[in-house]
Amino acid sequence: MNAFDLTGKIFLVTGASSGLGRETAIAISRYGGKVFITGRTPSKLDETFAKLEGEGHAKHAADLTDEQQINELVDQLPELNGVVYSTGISDLVPAQFITAKDIEKNFRIGFEASVLLTTRLLRKKRLISSQCSLLFISSISTQYPFVGGGLYISTRAAVEGYARVLALELAPRKIRVNCVAPGFVKGPMLDQTQETISAEKVAKIEERQPLGLGDPLDVANTIVFYLSDASKWITATRLVLGGG
Repeated sequence: MNAFDLTGKIFLVTGASSGLGRETAIAISRYGGKVFITGRTPSKLDETFAKLEGEGHAKHAADLTDEQQINELVDQLPELNGVVYSTGISDLVPAQFITAKDIEKNFRIGFEASVLLTTRLLRKKRLISSQCSLLFISSISTQYPFVGGGLYISTRAAVEGYARVLALELAPRKIRVNCVAPGFVKGPMLDQTQETISAEKVAKIEERQPLGLGDPLDVANTIVFYLSDASKWITATRLVLGGG
């Protein structure tokens, strides 16, 4: 028996329009799982959907900062064996320039969206199967912060705290909850960081990671482990993926 095989299982992946969400959805399909993907941009979601392997997948574009759209998404979902939360933005704002609107925007997307989606899923008990795996994508930056990252890092720290409590609350139902905390990986978020800061500073970040920049697939394969039966005795953890 292959403990990493996801055949016959169904997973919801948020933020699947690009980056880690997209790569994770593709990896799940490659391991035999069926994927229900969601994201804010229909055209990009279509691009992800076209890359999925196998059959039986589904998609639904939704803005998870809108509770009505969360409800519409949840109403379409089948019983799930796992959820991957890949929702967040990396707005870089120095502390002296942070406004109330900045705080609201970052926490609505990076924290509240995942929490409210989880609330809705749990209220419909049939959607979350026994031994389901919930996986939140955080960031190594909560441990190694960077200038201008106050809001982004705060949302990731909030997600980690929430996930640890959720793991305790759901343990009686054998539902496990974990976080992965990647370092800088190649993709849209890194590109945005490079445009906002500078290519030179991104190069210095790469130098600090002994194994260099990661690839989205490096993170996606680790997420597959957490979704699979191979991790059925693991919960309330935070795994750093930082290249050393």
